[in-house]
Amino acid sequence: MTFQKAARFNSEGLGFTTNMCTLCWAELQNLPSCNAQIMQKEYSSLLSFTVTDINSTVTKLKALGAQLDSPIKYEIHGKVAAVRCIDGHILGLYKPA
Repeated sequence: MTFQKAARFNSEGLGFTTNMCTLCWAELQNLPSCNAQIMQKEYSSLLSFTVTDINSTVTKLKALGAQLDSPIKYEIHGKVAAVRCIDGHILGLYKPA
């Protein structure tokens, strides 16, 4: 997968601004309304985002090639979803109640 494709996925799907994108790397800017957390595990990184509308975010990401790992869960504290993005990593989405 190219960095251009990943940058497009993150900018169109999650609202990041692409500051620079080359063949080797991309610099993305997190918008103030998007709360991102990165957790590194032995096997892969997990990015977790707080979003304002989980359904529209999932729809946008799926249109860009992502797959919903399981149905959106409706928990007492809010909605949560796990989305496998185009490079195989998992994105966690959270919409507070």
